Amino acid sequence: MPENGRVNVRHVLVLPDRDAAEEVAREAVDRFGLPEEPQLLRDALAGEDDAEDAQWLVVVEDPRERLDTASLDDLAAEYEGWLEAP
Repeated sequence: MPENGRVNVRHVLVLPDRDAAEEVAREAVDRFGLPEEPQLLRDALAGEDDAEDAQWLVVVEDPRERLDTASLDDLAAEYEGWLEAP
């Protein structure tokens, strides 16, 4: 646990494909004034070998806990995705 007793908050947005994830990452920087673009990760569905069946994750660091989760969920929904519940 960090010295100040707080945990680094990460928000995970789940998107249907890489293009949507890249767009959301760029939009998040613009919309929320992020200092850097969020990390993109490919998340293969359990038991699936086909890359077409992968979801993409946009990991948004929020160390100051200043981002509104409803706004993040709205952004993901614009691209047919959602904010993963903690």
